[in-house]
Amino acid sequence: MSGPGVGFEYPPIPVSWLKRDVLLFAASIGVTEEELHFLYELHPNFQPFPTYPIILPFKHTDQEVIDFYARSSAVPIPGVPKFDTKHVLDGERKIQFLKPIPPTSAGRSFEIRSKVLGVYDKGKPGTVVETEQCLVDKETGEVYTRAVGSGFYVGQGNWGGPKGPKTQNYPPPKDRKPDASQETQTTGTTALLYRLNGDYNPLHAGPEPGKQMGFGGPIIHGLFSWNTAAHAVLQHFGGSDPRNLKEFQARFASPVIPGVKLITDIWRTGEKVGSEGFEEIRFIVRVEGGKTVLTNGRAVVRVVGEKSKL
Repeated sequence: MSGPGVGFEYPPIPVSWLKRDVLLFAASIGVTEEELHFLYELHPNFQPFPTYPIILPFKHTDQEVIDFYARSSAVPIPGVPKFDTKHVLDGERKIQFLKPIPPTSAGRSFEIRSKVLGVYDKGKPGTVVETEQCLVDKETGEVYTRAVGSGFYVGQGNWGGPKGPKTQNYPPPKDRKPDASQETQTTGTTALLYRLNGDYNPLHAGPEPGKQMGFGGPIIHGLFSWNTAAHAVLQHFGGSDPRNLKEFQARFASPVIPGVKLITDIWRTGEKVGSEGFEEIRFIVRVEGGKTVLTNGRAVVRVVGEKSKL
């Protein structure tokens, strides 16, 4: 597909992580002592939770807090307006797992290679920027994960760009109870812990950015809900084994206010994907007694049942 900005490649971003980083990530998304292989570096099968690479485009090589706004606006996209990153929300995220990442990047050179897939003018509501981000071993060229995501720049449309294609939907089965549900109780510090992974957007910490965007105060990272859903799916159906998760995606539908209880409802579809025993799973995440916050939830999982098989 052609259009303004399509194919633009951002400069590669060097990324790195320590064992401590993957331990923090697992703890911050609700992994418990039942899955010590994600939480204890001396476990014989210690490994990162598979969605960890989703944080690396924010983290880079940092071990210190950074200026989120300055970094987010550093590289403009040719042929499209310069958007205000203080008013951007996650739209949708999908990740494909091609190769397990090591527990630490020490002794290796990894980078994120990103390019623009589309910039879509949605009129008065805003603009969608869709990008591809691949985690690559710089020395070998091996691709470990491929992520496709969209950012929604609120109120920054009507610049004459293309409207974009219709999105594909993955609704849960109708008139059928979920095959599994998992509850996650958030608190006032949920986002303050999750941001230490490297996503330091002030929208998830201080009150002012959220008030300016009409949320009344800080909201929890969309990717927190996204990652807790991935944890629920892998724990209930993939035996907590990263090798059993091939793809994972969801669309961000509503903001999450600190203190609410999130419920991830998961359905098996029975639809086989490929020839290695993988199956399509559908899910949503909702606030208890309230709105659905993640829609279009889809995962490709080798179903082996609950509890860790490691």
